[in-house]
Amino acid sequence: MKEFRAWTFNGYAGIFLMVLSVVLGLLMIIKTVVVPGVILIIAAAVMTSGITVVQPNQAQIVTFFGSYIGTIRESGLWLTVPLSLRKKVSLRVRNFDSSKLKVNDIEGNPIEIAAVVVFRVVDSARATFEVDNYEAFVKIQSETALRHVASKYPYDVFGEEGYSLRGNSEEVAYELSRELQDRLAVAGVEVLEARLTHLAYSTEIASAMLQRQQANAIIAARQRIVEGAVGMVQLAIAQLQRDGIIELDEERKAAMINNLLVAIVSDRAASPVINTGSLY
Repeated sequence: MKEFRAWTFNGYAGIFLMVLSVVLGLLMIIKTVVVPGVILIIAAAVMTSGITVVQPNQAQIVTFFGSYIGTIRESGLWLTVPLSLRKKVSLRVRNFDSSKLKVNDIEGNPIEIAAVVVFRVVDSARATFEVDNYEAFVKIQSETALRHVASKYPYDVFGEEGYSLRGNSEEVAYELSRELQDRLAVAGVEVLEARLTHLAYSTEIASAMLQRQQANAIIAARQRIVEGAVGMVQLAIAQLQRDGIIELDEERKAAMINNLLVAIVSDRAASPVINTGSLY
């Protein structure tokens, strides 16, 4: 079922016509024209049931004896079909903040994850008639989509190729928004944004994963240090040979490289040793 506009008439003009009908009906009854006067008064009384007030960013679903006859979106005072029922539907932008869910990522690691979903109703007819309660529907589908997306990626790739929940938050948020929109379209709801608000390892493996992250960080740092140290040694030897400060044979060159690498790579301050002898 798709939303369409209900029949409406200016409410102030409608009230004026009802008052006029009552006045004319009373005058006709006074002048002994009873039946037409009574009909006018009854018609005015029936018309009062069609007066409705619509607030800004609000829609009113109009049903007439079980049939959907349209939606009123324009704010103000309106006269619509008499004897009809109206149901209010908010069109405001709203947030749904999910609780912390415990799920397994693609590698089977238990993680805690939560998200916030920004949404609004764009089709009041679907939101009212296609689902029992669209707010509860948004909640359940949001948590279901969050679980599904979280199970498609690892928490972290630890320097390897590929997407992860921790390292690709923008891509994960985009996929979550797209999947939510597919799920909530049936309820006439538009997803404006979906973002992760909480992401962490579950408590039972948090300490082990922290040690793993620390070990990977140490290894990556050592790799950078070694790469930098090798470059510095190469520059030092090249400059010494270019300036002709000292002539180095292969054995002396190896000793110098060893000493420079130890001094640069070591995590402690180097202790100088004065060599008064010779390598030979």
